[in-house]
Amino acid sequence: MQNVPAHAVRLAALAEAARADLKALSYPDRPWLAPRLGPDGAPVEDALIIGAGQSGRVIAAHLQREGVARVALIDAAKEGEEGPWRAYARMTELRTPKTTVGAELGLPALSLRRWHEARYGAAAWEDFERLPRTDWADYLDWCAGALGLRIENETVATDISEAGDLVRVETSRGARYARSLVIATGYEGAGGWRVPDFVAKALSARLYDHSNGPIDFERLRGQRVGLLGHGASAFDNAIAALRAGAAAAEVCFRRARLPRVNPHRGIETAGLMTHYPALSDATRWGIARFFRTHDQPPPLTAFRIAHSLPGFRLRPATPWLSVAERDGAVRVETPNGALRYDHLILATGSVVDLASRPELRRLAGAVALWKERYQPPQGEEDARLAALPYLDEGYGFTPKTARDAWVTRVFAFNGLSVTSHGPHSTAISGQKHSLPRVVRGVTRRLLLDNEAAILPELCAYRADDLPIADDFEARAAEVGAEARG
Repeated sequence: MQNVPAHAVRLAALAEAARADLKALSYPDRPWLAPRLGPDGAPVEDALIIGAGQSGRVIAAHLQREGVARVALIDAAKEGEEGPWRAYARMTELRTPKTTVGAELGLPALSLRRWHEARYGAAAWEDFERLPRTDWADYLDWCAGALGLRIENETVATDISEAGDLVRVETSRGARYARSLVIATGYEGAGGWRVPDFVAKALSARLYDHSNGPIDFERLRGQRVGLLGHGASAFDNAIAALRAGAAAAEVCFRRARLPRVNPHRGIETAGLMTHYPALSDATRWGIARFFRTHDQPPPLTAFRIAHSLPGFRLRPATPWLSVAERDGAVRVETPNGALRYDHLILATGSVVDLASRPELRRLAGAVALWKERYQPPQGEEDARLAALPYLDEGYGFTPKTARDAWVTRVFAFNGLSVTSHGPHSTAISGQKHSLPRVVRGVTRRLLLDNEAAILPELCAYRADDLPIADDFEARAAEVGAEARG
């Protein structure tokens, strides 16, 4: 192929091999839901997925493999910007080990390792420990192309409601109807990224950014930047600011010491990740509370890079008590005295608030929450965890009352699932075990909604396994009679 890079030829051949493997292994592969039209006369989706990042894409591929023929993905981002990887994710490399699997549907030809070997050569796989973030984004894009996934970009979901035995999703491009709906909108899908009130109420918006939003780092050239938080996002944004020319980047946090142990690795076992919803409410609540107080440390690579850059400083035991604008800069009051910055970056995570998100506003009053299903022992209360929905074993919402039964057609594979399915379930490391769970949840719901049609369809089934004439037996009997005569 003239002017086509060799690696592009190899990747195209690998994609073809992946499709061949999928065809060979996906018996039974025929669709099992009859097409139908919605109230507007348009075709109904068997499954509509909000969010076309890593989770949404793999869920779509799994569903198609299970014979769910009409699967659509919508995403608010432009093409190529789905998920965090080319948006607000600023890490150099993934924290997840490169050997983690889950996005490849069990097909070696679709695996990260085979993609990397086709892209960079077989020997290159041994030359690194953690995958660069941009390579992960490129791999996900290649998977979507290899599987022929249909993604509708720049489409924002603004409302979710009941429509008889369907779900109606209002979007920026018009209404959509689906038999089932999966919400795969990441950690921010539980409410949104959180800027503390004492910052938002005291400062002009030009003086601060959230670490998980768009930031014009060039504007920070020569400035003193203060960051609140001690996790990966704080370090990644400090590095980005310093590399863009910031004069200083200081990471402030409440703890006296950075965490040393990553508790996520402690629960990443096949047993826990596969059967997590089978645990008692008390155990799941206890695990969720443990993770609320035992954070992950920053990734070692980010920690080392940050400390190698001039202008970086770590300020442990330095909570921010208040902030105020002074002469175009920011004065931060701490127990150790005042600090002065030109700009703030808040690495303060997300807030749980279903009603704050347009697409969840109607669901917020219809779904059961943990506070309505579980009463923790005295001293173990947690308002954030209590405000999360109480999901079933397939990530489906459970109704608050019998009249809200329609919400069982909606599935939350995002930040809403933390208490019900564990802190690892929507992460890369949990996908191998959690994605089949949500796919089973969706296909189970689709089957039960279609139950009334099963027996009539069986009675009408007419695919002959024995292709002989209708009068074969009669003619055979005549031949037998003649032979006996």
